[in-house]
Amino acid sequence: MLDLKNFQAAFGELLAERGIPKEKILETIELALAAAYKKDYGKRGQIVRAKFDIKTGGAQFWQIKTVVDETMIKTPEEIEAEEAARVLKEEEMAGKGKMEREAEEEAGEPIAAGEAEAPRKVRFNPERHIMLEEAHATKPDAVAGEELVFPLESKADYGRIASQTAKQVIIQRLREAERESVFNEFESKEGQVISGVVQRIEGKNVFLDLGRATGILPKEEQVRGERYRLGERIKAYLVVVEKNPRSPGLYLSRSHPRFVAKLFEIEVPEIANGAVEIKSIARDAGSRSKIAAVSKEEGIDPVGSLVGQKGIRVNTVIAELGGEKIDIIEWRDNPEEYIAKSLSPARVLEVEVQPDRKEAIVTVAEDQLSLAIGKGGQNVRLAAKLTGYKIDIRSRSGEMMASASEKGEVPEKSERATESEG
Repeated sequence: MLDLKNFQAAFGELLAERGIPKEKILETIELALAAAYKKDYGKRGQIVRAKFDIKTGGAQFWQIKTVVDETMIKTPEEIEAEEAARVLKEEEMAGKGKMEREAEEEAGEPIAAGEAEAPRKVRFNPERHIMLEEAHATKPDAVAGEELVFPLESKADYGRIASQTAKQVIIQRLREAERESVFNEFESKEGQVISGVVQRIEGKNVFLDLGRATGILPKEEQVRGERYRLGERIKAYLVVVEKNPRSPGLYLSRSHPRFVAKLFEIEVPEIANGAVEIKSIARDAGSRSKIAAVSKEEGIDPVGSLVGQKGIRVNTVIAELGGEKIDIIEWRDNPEEYIAKSLSPARVLEVEVQPDRKEAIVTVAEDQLSLAIGKGGQNVRLAAKLTGYKIDIRSRSGEMMASASEKGEVPEKSERATESEG
């Protein structure tokens, strides 16, 4: 007998704690009950459906039959030819290599161009089919292809084996439903910052407990120099959510440029409400980022919005990034102005732009060379990524001191240009 009180308690727990929709749980139980009924009392080929009443614990059962006419039934000759073709096919496949067999099975038989696929005929099975004439006795307006429902006798006891079968199906279906629920939950968070606790570290990969699932922070998505401790709570950017057989694949990043942008979105209300927009971002994870922001509303300073009063907003983001330096500039539609600002904190004398080639020659004073180029060419490299322009840095005398493209090519430098101001 079904322990209705405990069952209803478990049902409520599934709804509240696992987040599985009520309809999905009922569908799972009904599929399991139908499978159990068919195992003990059904016949081969029979289609059984069940309806479960959670209030009473009772169930009703129906048999489903599809209405067919003579044109939908395979003739004895067609069945005989089909069997002969099947045997021949098995013999042919047995004589071929595994890869060749798999390729043919995947490809199937092509339909000739302009040729419509013929209506599929069935082998008549009285347990799942009913002839049109007979169907009219039950339902006068029945048509071919329609499904008719016939009540089955309800059984109070499905037997020990059938009950185990129902239990196994319920567990399997609920796991599938929970996986689907978890996938849907995190899919909606893709491209957002989420928080998790370091659960374990395997090799160079860090696994975070995200509540209902575990996310992976691969080595290539970690910030150089960061160390992660078991039990530590950290934030990360959810890059992609994949649907896998056992559990959703949740791939995280702390080095992604969008991670910085999303941290600012959390801290800056003007970004969240659309008054300020981050137009571009370039990042050397763990060292320095450059951000270009623009105001969508008159009277709002985009740089001031990101910096915050006394620098509180930008400092909060810097603290989350472990001290990574952040340059914030105002985005400009004019490429000369934009490129000049992108090389901040260096002061630029002149910018010559070739828009069709996405190239720019920037002239700076001798005392600004180190700032414009940056330590190891970092400043000009990030400026190139931020603006999308190949940037050549020249001194006032006309000598080219460094060059960088948005692809992050290593700049050419003179000895003088390698001085550190980064």
